[in-house]
Amino acid sequence: MRPESWLAALALGLIGIISLANVVVRYATDASFAFTEEFSVFLLVLLTLAGASVAIRRQAHIRIALLEDVLPLPLWRLVVIVQTLAVLVVLGLVVWFGGTFALEEYQWDSLSPGLGLPNWWYVIWLPILALAMAWRQLQQCVECLSQGPGQNASSEHKESDHES
Repeated sequence: MRPESWLAALALGLIGIISLANVVVRYATDASFAFTEEFSVFLLVLLTLAGASVAIRRQAHIRIALLEDVLPLPLWRLVVIVQTLAVLVVLGLVVWFGGTFALEEYQWDSLSPGLGLPNWWYVIWLPILALAMAWRQLQQCVECLSQGPGQNASSEHKESDHES
């Protein structure tokens, strides 16, 4: 399995455990764990970003392929490259601004409101996982261009989960 798949599975499992434990404790004691909301929101964001990286590699995001399906091969290749460049520009901005934000949170010693943990512990995952998404997009582009239209193994979920 890819690292993003493990990360998403771990985040989902932890969300389930934390939520279940909080419900049981709240039912038994009329109080709840203070950390559950902060950790659950963080884990949900982590799950979303890791899942987005997996979806990029598998071409599982919602898309309209009508144009791709009717273009001749040279134009199809151009569209794939332009799509990849657009995704890389957006993810590059996320890495830049997310990294800047994480650095500022670290420099300012900003603490989370609920538990008082350093905010950069939560924020640093944004640029890291945006880099993972960019890498997966590049992999997907190379695979698309080498296999041609409609022949992409990842979009048909034939990929090896042992590949990293």
